[in-house]
Amino acid sequence: MNPKNILFLCVANSARSQMAEGLARQMFPEVVIQSAGSRPSRVNPQAIEVMAELGIDISAHRSKSVGEIDQASVEVVITLCAEEVCPLFLGKAERIHWPIPDPACKVTAPTQEESRAPMRAARDEIRRRLEAFKVERFD
Repeated sequence: MNPKNILFLCVANSARSQMAEGLARQMFPEVVIQSAGSRPSRVNPQAIEVMAELGIDISAHRSKSVGEIDQASVEVVITLCAEEVCPLFLGKAERIHWPIPDPACKVTAPTQEESRAPMRAARDEIRRRLEAFKVERFD
C-alpha cells in the first residue's frame, strides 16, 4: 500500500515530528506529509540546525495542533512519542508507533555541539525507520 497522506505526531510538534516531516517530504515527494502535536509549541532551533546538516530546510515549518489536521485525508499516522503520552488521532488512519525519546529533553550538555547529539540521534533513527518504511511500502 502506497499511502498518499502521512501524518507524524508527537507532543510539542517541535523536534521529532518536524524532522520526520522534513525527511519524509524529501523521501516521498509524491505524498502529502504533515506533522502535528497535542500541545504544539515552536520548532526547536536545534532540530532546524541538524536537518540543515542534511540539506533539508525546515526553518519555515510551524508547530501545529492535531486539531488543525483534516482527519479524513490522513491514511497513515506515525506517532513518535516514547516516555510521554502520545496525542490521540481520531481518524480512521492506519496507526504506526515509533517510540523515539524526546531529544529536546536531553539538551543539557556543556557545549552547544554536544547538546546537538541527542537531536542528531533522533534524526538518524527517524531516517532509518523511514528508509525501512519506504522499502516496505513503496519499493
